[in-house]
Amino acid sequence: MPSSEHLSRQYDSELEDIRSRVMQMGGLVESQILTAIECLGSGNVELMDQVTDNDRRVNSYEVEIDEACAHVIARRQPAASDLRLIMAVSKIVTDLERTGDEAEKIARMARQIHDRGRLQTPRSADVSQAGLLAVALLRRVLDALARLDAAEAERIIAEDVTIDDAFRGIVRQLVTYMMEDPRTISTALDIVWIAKAIERIGDHTKNVAEQVIYIVRGTDVRHTVREGHAEPDGAE
Repeated sequence: MPSSEHLSRQYDSELEDIRSRVMQMGGLVESQILTAIECLGSGNVELMDQVTDNDRRVNSYEVEIDEACAHVIARRQPAASDLRLIMAVSKIVTDLERTGDEAEKIARMARQIHDRGRLQTPRSADVSQAGLLAVALLRRVLDALARLDAAEAERIIAEDVTIDDAFRGIVRQLVTYMMEDPRTISTALDIVWIAKAIERIGDHTKNVAEQVIYIVRGTDVRHTVREGHAEPDGAE
């Protein structure tokens, strides 16, 4: 029979493999968002198709990681911090997969805008800037996950409000623009959907940060109201 030391090494290897796959998935999602934002400015069809293809890879990662987590639970019966890690990972990969969906949506809306031929819509630069801000937060939360840095995760949660503010500012400007020139309504609405996708990416990043805190401290901070950042009525 295998020794307990051998079983322990094998168990640690399985957990490390899960962590490694999550980081690979996160890196792919980050690349997806950056490519989708580039599509908005360039109209590059090949890049748009690349985002769609990578979305399938992200979906595969989610399935593979979920299966690996189920395997560990069934075979190893993890407890304490290991069980928290497995439970958190199952939620993190869902948020990463949904983030990939939002990136695919951005690329799809960018295709519609460029196919329509009205590329000089105001605020598109602001949308790209908001997208880069969301990517920066995602990169930071993946680093916080790798280092199990709960303090950094808390800072990321607090900073998500900057993306929400950017979204509201973009929508206000686009509404004014549509009122002044109704011919731009279709393109402006596509940009609103892109801005909303970026805002949702910020939400998913915040969710990942909450799971980092849960892994490290065993504290579930979801749906809690932080001082000075009260949730509006009906907020998710």
